[in-house]
Amino acid sequence: MAGPLDGVRVLELGGIGPAPFCGMVLSDFGADVIRVDRPGDRNPLAHPVLHRGRRSVAIDLKTPAGAAAARRIAESCDAVLEGFRPGVAERLGLGPDELRAAAPRLVYARMTGWGQDGPLAQTPGHDINYLALSGALGTFGPAGGDPVFPLNLVADFGGGGMLLALGVVSAILRARTGGEGQVVDAAMVDGTALLLSMAFGFLSNGMWTDERGTNFLDGAAPYYRVYRCSDGRHVAVGCIEARFWADLLRVLELEGDPDFAEQNDRQRWPVMHRRLEKVFAARPRDEWAGVFEGSQACVTPVLSLNEAAAHPHNTARGTYRPGPTGIVQPMPAPRFAGTPAPPPRAAPAPGEHTAEVLAEAGLTPEEIAAL
Repeated sequence: MAGPLDGVRVLELGGIGPAPFCGMVLSDFGADVIRVDRPGDRNPLAHPVLHRGRRSVAIDLKTPAGAAAARRIAESCDAVLEGFRPGVAERLGLGPDELRAAAPRLVYARMTGWGQDGPLAQTPGHDINYLALSGALGTFGPAGGDPVFPLNLVADFGGGGMLLALGVVSAILRARTGGEGQVVDAAMVDGTALLLSMAFGFLSNGMWTDERGTNFLDGAAPYYRVYRCSDGRHVAVGCIEARFWADLLRVLELEGDPDFAEQNDRQRWPVMHRRLEKVFAARPRDEWAGVFEGSQACVTPVLSLNEAAAHPHNTARGTYRPGPTGIVQPMPAPRFAGTPAPPPRAAPAPGEHTAEVLAEAGLTPEEIAAL
């Protein structure tokens, strides 16, 4: 069965990180995503998961003929994804004005770090820089310690690629219900700021202090943090609600202990920390996982990537599965009951579908051969 985006056609103008992640999500849901790769790049294993499910065309966008071919493909598409610095697409003759002149209903989705305008628009950067300027990076880490960055999950993929996918689908829906296409300006710093909505709400009503490692969700609370076990591995404790905290104390046989009488007594948090650190340090991680199995204490083992792929819950749901080439990878999410996403196809070799896609765009065999 086709996915919910069956019939949607998207042109992805190369790029790395968040824009390809957006293309992967759209492809996972059934869209026909055509990725433009650079000629001469023949490494199909560079991004075997992030580039899955596409068709790949190898054309040189820096040449007039290559840019013209991309414009031809775009004419039959619902959306175009590009992740260049502001102004680059225009210099290639592939900006929104050029492409939408031939296809007014085309959605032109732009992925940048800083946005299409503003003082930093032309400044290079990466996930960690957008995290830093949005305020998010300053919230991660212990009090008095250095900020800790969570891989490149937040700005690149959460605030970037995921919100770009939402913008693309929203704009396509608008175009298909009688509106015109439009430009979607997705900036990772904007998206990361949006992900901080709850934190800013807490900050405004006094439930949050603007100091790292002092709040109930940033490691200051004894009931929301990780603890090291005797084998050097960790468990995650997340019993925010009183009934879950009570179950934690029950399992650990700490009910009635005066040190734990008031869960949100911040003056007692350091004492609770030290006590719980000693308790959890007495047993290995997997033993603790067994102790808490079936409880309501919100305690889980901290797993590695390979361990997560093999965990019984993830196995039962098929959260991770081997892809077409045998590489274990996350499966499409979220899930649709009526139009389930098809199993992801393998990432194509760069240029694998060049002749096929260009022929669909109306280029002659001679024109294809010239490219």
